[in-house]
Amino acid sequence: MSASAVFNRSSICTFSTSKKCNLSARVATVNSGSSGRGMLMPVQKRTRQISTSAVKRLVVQAVIPMMSGDASEQAPPDLPSFLFKERIVYMGMTLVPAVTELILAELLYLQYDNADKPIIMYINSTGTTKEGQKLGYDTEAFAIYDTMQYVKPPIHTLCVGNAWGEAALLLSSGSKGNRAALPSATIMLKQPIQSFRGQASDIEIQRQEIRNTKKQMMEILAENTGHPIEKLEKDINRPLYLPPHDAVEYGIIDKVLEQT
Repeated sequence: MSASAVFNRSSICTFSTSKKCNLSARVATVNSGSSGRGMLMPVQKRTRQISTSAVKRLVVQAVIPMMSGDASEQAPPDLPSFLFKERIVYMGMTLVPAVTELILAELLYLQYDNADKPIIMYINSTGTTKEGQKLGYDTEAFAIYDTMQYVKPPIHTLCVGNAWGEAALLLSSGSKGNRAALPSATIMLKQPIQSFRGQASDIEIQRQEIRNTKKQMMEILAENTGHPIEKLEKDINRPLYLPPHDAVEYGIIDKVLEQT
């Protein structure tokens, strides 16, 4: 059926101007199917139906994961969960509160799961700072350290990239004989840093707190490395970078894992 047979443009257009007539003509569209039946449908309604169908298809594609090839050859969907299943805790970010909460939760759960089987902690972190900027609190490292001492399973620590500042302290806090690093790792000891703002009395309180933080760090490192606090304070007066083999001699780690 032709368009002229369905409607007569002159009979639809009852407006005085041709502009209004053209606008009215666009309100109706002729749809002719294979069955020969015709129907009038407003353009806005057809557009709305097409848009709705497209959105539904997009939602389905977003929910259903797409896979190609053999399913056995696909990458695991959640690698951190697979590592956690093997009792591996990976600390690969700056020690900010969100990272600390996750590590504490993992350590506590793994103790609940099996109090005798070791926990392996991989460390690749710059501590509480990154690119010279303070991003976390020193207490984040102390919270992880205290939990490492609290849980019953032995914790094996392994530096796989960087262990700087507070991360080096945690690396040295693993079970004696099971603290290690890969050959290309970098370990660095440094003093805690902090910026102060406020009135004079507040600054003095903050300065005393950073002194207490440094004293606590020196006590932990002295216990882990066997060096007196006086030597540690002198050595880390400026950042002390240690290659893995030097870190073994210094007492931060016990061995370097190298391929034989």
